[in-house]
Amino acid sequence: MSAAVLGPERRAYLGLTAPALALLAIFFVLPLAQVLWLSVTDPRPGLQNYAELVSNPLILRIWTTTVRVCVVTTLVSVVLGYVVAYAMTRVSERHRGAMVLCIVVTFSFSILVRGFAFVVLLRSEGVLNSALQGLGLIGEPLRLLRNETGVVIGMVHYGLPVAILALFSNMRGINARYQDAARGLGASPFQAFRLVYLPLTKPGIISASILVFIYSLGFFIIPTLLGGGRVVMIAEYIRVGFEETLRWGHATMLSTSLLVAVLLVLAIMARVVDLKKVFGG
Repeated sequence: MSAAVLGPERRAYLGLTAPALALLAIFFVLPLAQVLWLSVTDPRPGLQNYAELVSNPLILRIWTTTVRVCVVTTLVSVVLGYVVAYAMTRVSERHRGAMVLCIVVTFSFSILVRGFAFVVLLRSEGVLNSALQGLGLIGEPLRLLRNETGVVIGMVHYGLPVAILALFSNMRGINARYQDAARGLGASPFQAFRLVYLPLTKPGIISASILVFIYSLGFFIIPTLLGGGRVVMIAEYIRVGFEETLRWGHATMLSTSLLVAVLLVLAIMARVVDLKKVFGG
């Protein structure tokens, strides 16, 4: 279709979107194409790199660890986030504003700084173990570093604000009178919550779960610092392929599989719920 056939509104639309599409193609599509090309050509053309996804026990173990840690992180973040978001809908505007400010401020702190802070907090001689021992609650320090427990704690700290904001965005649109109406019809507070309020927050729960899980899949700094080399997740193993072993074909294959995993999560969720409604479309 020639430009002369297009209406003025259509031409204006294409003119405004063309620069954005060009930047997207240059800085996203082309690098992604290079990653895909390397994964099937280095060290030689073929799919031998992808065959390792099912034949290499180390990769299978790393992917299992990654999925397990991400699932636990998502569950804990969404449950805790639901409690906080629900409390935010029940407090005064002043207190709600203070809570939102505290949550948003956490995004301004470097994740590297927060990671080192957790190292100081969770180590055997750290603040947490010293406090618990001082209170007589434990006899010897808890092992909270260099294992999955420490990694999950650090990842939940990062994923919790994301879950809270996603859930609160959904909850603030729910009329509190629905629960009052259920109470007026004879339902107990718990029944009104379980049968009326909880189903209405389903889009928020799903969106929070998707966001936290996808963020968790790409975590690198927190698992590296708190895992201490004993908890290796897929992002860290990709770095090893690029910087240490120099197996670029292997590393790009893992990067591609990580991208496919994210798209797969979105595709599965799209069959369960309408993602446009979940993300506010």
